[in-house]
Amino acid sequence: MTETEILTALTQVFRDVFDDDAILLTEETTAEDVDGWDSQAHILLIVSVEERFGIKFRTAELESLHNVGHFVQLINAKLERR
Repeated sequence: MTETEILTALTQVFRDVFDDDAILLTEETTAEDVDGWDSQAHILLIVSVEERFGIKFRTAELESLHNVGHFVQLINAKLERR
């Protein structure tokens, strides 16, 4: 799966979690750019991403993320290790 394909799939996860079909993610997107992305939504988002991609995150990995681009890279690395 390419990073572009991951970003497309991740966009759909965000749309589902935040119930907003208008969300368009870029690599620079941060929590501040998405209405409703608070700590509770963040947990739901992480669980949904884990389910969608069949991967698991460690807390330390998530703490190092700064934007969606970093998230895509982390997902890609985990998929490559499977």
